[in-house]
Amino acid sequence: MSKNNISSQVGFLVPLNENLEEVGDEIPEIPIVEGANVVGRNCVPIADKRLSRKHLTLNADIDGSAEIFVDGTNPVVIRMNNERKKLLLGEKWRIGDGDLIELIPGLYFFKYVVKAGDEEKSPKDNQKRCFSEASCSTNFQGSGKKKIRQGSEEEEFSRTLKNERQHTFAATEHSSEGIRHFKVSGDTLPLTFRLMRVRELPPWANTNSVSISDVIEGDIQVAILSNYMVDLDWLISACPAIKEVPHVLLIHGEGDGKLEYMKRMKTSGWILHKPPLPISYGTHHSKAMFLIYPRGVRIIVHTANLIYVDWNNKSQGLWMQDFPWKDENSSSKGCLFESDLVDYLGALKWPDFTVNLPGVGSCNINPHFFRKFDYSGATVRLIASVPGYHSGPNLKKWGHMKLRTVLQECTFDSVFQKSPLVYQFSSLGSLDEKWMTELTASLSAGVSEDKKPLGLGQPSLIWPTVEDVRCSIEGYAAGSCIPSPQKNVEKDFLNKYWAKWKASHSGRCRAMPHIKTFTRYSGQNIAWFLLTSSNLSKAAWGALQKNNSQLMIRSYELGVLFLPASVKYGSNFSCTNSGKSSASLGQTLTEPSDMKRTMFVTLACQVNSDSRDTIQLPVPYELPPKPYSSGDVPWSWDRRYSKKDVYGQVWPIQ
Repeated sequence: MSKNNISSQVGFLVPLNENLEEVGDEIPEIPIVEGANVVGRNCVPIADKRLSRKHLTLNADIDGSAEIFVDGTNPVVIRMNNERKKLLLGEKWRIGDGDLIELIPGLYFFKYVVKAGDEEKSPKDNQKRCFSEASCSTNFQGSGKKKIRQGSEEEEFSRTLKNERQHTFAATEHSSEGIRHFKVSGDTLPLTFRLMRVRELPPWANTNSVSISDVIEGDIQVAILSNYMVDLDWLISACPAIKEVPHVLLIHGEGDGKLEYMKRMKTSGWILHKPPLPISYGTHHSKAMFLIYPRGVRIIVHTANLIYVDWNNKSQGLWMQDFPWKDENSSSKGCLFESDLVDYLGALKWPDFTVNLPGVGSCNINPHFFRKFDYSGATVRLIASVPGYHSGPNLKKWGHMKLRTVLQECTFDSVFQKSPLVYQFSSLGSLDEKWMTELTASLSAGVSEDKKPLGLGQPSLIWPTVEDVRCSIEGYAAGSCIPSPQKNVEKDFLNKYWAKWKASHSGRCRAMPHIKTFTRYSGQNIAWFLLTSSNLSKAAWGALQKNNSQLMIRSYELGVLFLPASVKYGSNFSCTNSGKSSASLGQTLTEPSDMKRTMFVTLACQVNSDSRDTIQLPVPYELPPKPYSSGDVPWSWDRRYSKKDVYGQVWPIQ
């Protein structure tokens, strides 16, 4: 049978359950024909946005041998000879008869079965759906000539898209490259934050960026990892050092189905904990790490889920600082950072566990344990949310009321009076104008040096357009991580707020934002800056009730607030002994030699490398934000988009 005859079937992908047993008729077998076969969400009837429409391509030879190429942004696992091989985006691997494929690690199992020579098809075979590279919905009863013509059209379209993508990237690369010059001295690093490395960006765009292996390193005795989504396979492969940590507490927000898989995959010494959610529709969404070393503790607050796409394809942010153990003879009663941290950790209600720390002895790891560290050099304030109905003294403890309370106590330069605000996020809740006014009142708090209130600022909502997503590094697939429905996005009152995601200076125009930031600015000067897990929603920030006497919050969130303050400079502290950590990552500032009042600016400002009073924050988007034009459409993930993306895909919502 000729290669162009599309009936040259060479095998099947047989669906299996988690016990690796055939599932019967619940999911159809996928016939594999000679040549390219696309496997993805269009041929596997599973409503999971992590499964791309073009998840992988299986190139099969007539003898049944096949090569897998990963097209989707989530990894694929191959099982053969009792070994597991993880493949990432763009990687290839050859498989044979009987090998297993996990379309998402630990989920959606298929066995590749080579078809016998002239074996008759069963009645079930006649009901199977075939999917080719040219079209996931191609009917293989069509003529060979039509198939060839389709292929030619697709190849031409692919060339057009490739040119479009290269043109877009070239335009970005030759624009202002502010991130290239993002350099700060070692003792001022805790005063700023870092952007995370994006795999497909040129080196200049990843200047001073960090990956997960830059963060989880050294002689860690206890690791507490807090997140929403967790891929254990990816975490261990991306950061092998985590396997060497004796005690790991994983605080997560995964559902029961994924939890069972995590229980099977975790190593001994790991504890899994999902914090209580007393109010419906809440999540554990905070993203942080607390790493305990013989020398102290490293605290990291960031914006990425513990999954491959978040640490490789998205615009993300991370702050970290190391803190030493308290001196036993110290009379320190703690500080605001310490009390905020312990209060937040206490709300998580994780099960206490005991460890034996070198040089310290037996320790019960609970929230109170974290009072053993000296946070006097902390350079940020924590702004957290925990679910509940908060009133009385707790009204100002969480959510936007906590941010309001902290800002009210701060004095800012007079240039920030009535200056604008930016809300930048990756998910939009169901909002109304009353709540937007409530939130804006909190984010507009503070006084100028003459004690006058700063006054209400006009917010801009930075949100990707459909074109941003279509032309992004991931194409439409990026939209699955910008999960807001049309009913939330297309409210008329929001039209006056929309602003473009433009990030030429950071090289991240095409790296869709999963970072969440809120700020007040004047020109390129920044009054304050919040890096957080909180999206723009009542669930995350809270909503006032009962004549403003009660704040209702549904979810756990955590962020760090950068404020102008008098900062102590002196010797650096690092929990690790490596030169890399001492020179390039977070440190505590101790033993003050002088005092300076900091001011924050964007990367667009030229800052003297010796300057200690002006700190650059690598704000990834451009200020002031550019409002949407008349042709811009805000992204909604439940709409259909027929214009093909840079990979030739459309966005049909199943």
